Amino acid sequence: MIVLKLGGSVITDKDRPETLDGEALERAADAVAAALDGDIDDLVVVHGGGSFGHHNASEHGVTTTEGTRDAGAALDIHGAMTTLNRFVLGRLLERGVEAVPVHPFSAAHRDAESDLELPTGQVATLLAEGFVPVLHGDLVAHAGAGATVVSGDELVAALARDLEAERIGLCSTVPGVLDDEDRVIDRISDYDDVEAVLGESEATDVTGGMAAKVQALLALEAEASIFGLEELDAFLAGDESGTTIDSSET
Repeated sequence: MIVLKLGGSVITDKDRPETLDGEALERAADAVAAALDGDIDDLVVVHGGGSFGHHNASEHGVTTTEGTRDAGAALDIHGAMTTLNRFVLGRLLERGVEAVPVHPFSAAHRDAESDLELPTGQVATLLAEGFVPVLHGDLVAHAGAGATVVSGDELVAALARDLEAERIGLCSTVPGVLDDEDRVIDRISDYDDVEAVLGESEATDVTGGMAAKVQALLALEAEASIFGLEELDAFLAGDESGTTIDSSET
């Protein structure tokens, strides 16, 4: 059971609004298709917002904590994400992957304490029926705040817990978590060890950058990896890739 996130910065040009990186997306789709032809049985894919979701969310001032009650704004953000989702699905389907969409806006919500509730029964059923569910960063209903952003990283965490994932992979634009000399940190087991070198994403990102990714992954029981696109094949083949994050080592 693998939960794989394709970072929005990987599959889009994050500095240009609503611009796809077609070559990178096709490379990622090739890796997923090859892995499913091999030993992997259950795979859930999540993709980030990149220049589609993040640009529109930023334009409307919507984040994971600041919401909107403007239906037009909500549709702009959600519509951009479903457009990107169709691109991802299309590339996977072209390669024979039985990919289907699961839109968080129609299923998930945050309660008054801002805790995310993501029902995963439909994801588990789709997996059992031979599909590859593809989720994405999106908006979700938020009690007391209208609608707020749910990041792909939050979705990965929720899916990994509920589906008891054995491995979690975050495919990024960097080869792993980097130290202050831009060297890949091989393993992280405690956030305090790397807090000083983690910062926000340089591109428009309303979901917290690398620091949020590491914190979310450390909260999980399963081993996780952050790696670059060039190591996606290796990760799916079961090899250690990029930075391994495993809180059980503490």
